[in-house]
Amino acid sequence: MKTLPRILICLILWLGIGVGQIAHAEGTVEKVVLPVGDLKVFAEIFGKVKSDYVEDIPDSQLLKDAIEGMLGGLDPHTVYLDPESYREMNIDTHGEFGGLGLEVTLENGVIKVVAPIDGTPADKAGLKAGDLIISLDGIKVKGQSLDEAVSLMRGEPGSEIVLTIMRKDQPQPFDVTLERAIIHIESVRGRLLEPGFGYVRVTQFQTGTAGSLRRELVRLAREADDGTLQGLILDLRDNPGGVLDGAVEVSDTFLRKGLIVSTRGRSADSEVTFSATPKDFLKGAPLVVLVNGGSASASEIVAGALQDHGRALILGAQTFGKGSVQTILPMHNGAALKITTARYYTPNDRSIQATGITPDVISSGSEQPVDEAGETHDRLRESDLSGHLENESEAGGEPTDVENGGHKVRDLQVREALNILKGMAIAAQVSS
Repeated sequence: MKTLPRILICLILWLGIGVGQIAHAEGTVEKVVLPVGDLKVFAEIFGKVKSDYVEDIPDSQLLKDAIEGMLGGLDPHTVYLDPESYREMNIDTHGEFGGLGLEVTLENGVIKVVAPIDGTPADKAGLKAGDLIISLDGIKVKGQSLDEAVSLMRGEPGSEIVLTIMRKDQPQPFDVTLERAIIHIESVRGRLLEPGFGYVRVTQFQTGTAGSLRRELVRLAREADDGTLQGLILDLRDNPGGVLDGAVEVSDTFLRKGLIVSTRGRSADSEVTFSATPKDFLKGAPLVVLVNGGSASASEIVAGALQDHGRALILGAQTFGKGSVQTILPMHNGAALKITTARYYTPNDRSIQATGITPDVISSGSEQPVDEAGETHDRLRESDLSGHLENESEAGGEPTDVENGGHKVRDLQVREALNILKGMAIAAQVSS
């Protein structure tokens, strides 16, 4: 007679209890009733696979696959992070890692590009939002988890990797060879466009982004003729997001009072509000924020907060629409569960989940990326992702289509924003 593996015996004993204790991040413990009957079926299937499957699969692999299968039925942002992926995620949020410089998501089992990060190997190679990555060094990614694919893309700086890409309107897949590099994400860059009028681009929200932004504002003001900025363009286009605290602190840089963002979920722990402190580092000068379909998550928190308070004019195209909050729950084995625990809401109680932020001014530039040949490419949005959370608010709004003006987006929109900013500055002087 075959003996059951120890892990299965423990599982069956645990299932017999019927009530589990779930610890939340803050340490509180909540009792939940477990579906014992269904879990016994799972244990039975686990045992059958162990005893009858054609090959011997390690217990750890079976359970890892079971976890990923369970999470795969939830929204696309809830994932299991093995110890290596968890470590790399912590590196990412602090702004440095080895890899290609791609923000990607999993769509129908295929890795899809959300946006390349400025100045990285992926950006220089011409990868575009919406590209499908179907293999990495000849290894098919279909059926792999997002973490497994990202792990393949990471590697020793200087080493090469071949990505096989499917792109809309191109009939055949093509290969792109990239050389991995240390990706230093300089999340804030700025310059004076004209005397008194500054431009700052934020590429990603990290733990130190607000501090970098404030130092950049001081530098630009010092370079201005009279030591002050008359207006600022804040560029959040193709900014895929980042840490929530970074978004809150960047919003607080320009607000003197009021709510910045709130989060709400099923548990009391998920209900949190963030409010502004009195100092406006731009001293009330006019502000224009640029957004597009690649502006997601933390970018949308900033745009929504500044829009609701009337502090900035939002210019560009409908944003990505990721209005959910993920909590990282470390596991005892060094891994972690990244789980969607709440939706976030703008100061006017708007949820932008799967709809996005609608700009105050729809730019005459194309909402779609435009290549050198003038061809447009569809952007990936939250609402395109399989299993995305629905927007529970009727006031979320529908995305607004934008006509292609036949120009490259970036230069045209910056010029357009600068002209609007000058008008806002003149109006502010007249009214003062």
